Amino acid sequence: MRITVIDVGLEEVMLSEEAKVVRSALEAQGLETPMVDNGLSRDQKYDKINALMTEVVKTLGLDLSDDSLNETPHRIAKMYVDEIFGGLDYSNFPKMALIENKMQVREMVKVKDISFTSTCEHHFVTIDGSATVAYIPDQRIIGLSKINRIVRFFAQRPQVQERLTQQILVALQTLLQTNNVAVTMEAVHYCVKSRGVMDVNSKTQTTALGGIFKEDGRTRAEFLARF
Repeated sequence: MRITVIDVGLEEVMLSEEAKVVRSALEAQGLETPMVDNGLSRDQKYDKINALMTEVVKTLGLDLSDDSLNETPHRIAKMYVDEIFGGLDYSNFPKMALIENKMQVREMVKVKDISFTSTCEHHFVTIDGSATVAYIPDQRIIGLSKINRIVRFFAQRPQVQERLTQQILVALQTLLQTNNVAVTMEAVHYCVKSRGVMDVNSKTQTTALGGIFKEDGRTRAEFLARF
């Protein structure tokens, strides 16, 4: 006997508590990526994109019988669902290692040069850059690699850099239970580099500051210093 369960709440059960609270915080601040629940499973999304990309390739006049092209719709569908847009699915939210601040650390923790690759939501071409993230611990500290993973999770979506920067800030503020978080990002946008104005040199910088990083000039300067 085959049993099919359709339950809107099932996804919620599968999400970690950290994923739930981060998503709720972003929604409350109007910073969540614009998304709608279309009810499609991973495999259904793959099948639909595969079929649609087949039509795109044919429409461009390319020969899908050629051995260099015949797997292209499959590759794109798999890439979209499992890789570059994996951050749209909160079940992929990184597992967190949040630790009680028994050491009473009160100085800045700063992780520099976190590489990331994202996708411009206006043209679906690459955004390539690096981030620097800092926080001043209160009751919790976080495993350092988890900061990199949070950057990567939100980068794996169609994005605008301004929203991406704010999402990382709010996610860490929520998880660490402190406003004292700062994020800065520098990136090359291939929608600028490879099309339109075709400027190969420009980079975009964005910054999001919370708590003491916004209120205290010396703390802000220490965060922004290149050392």
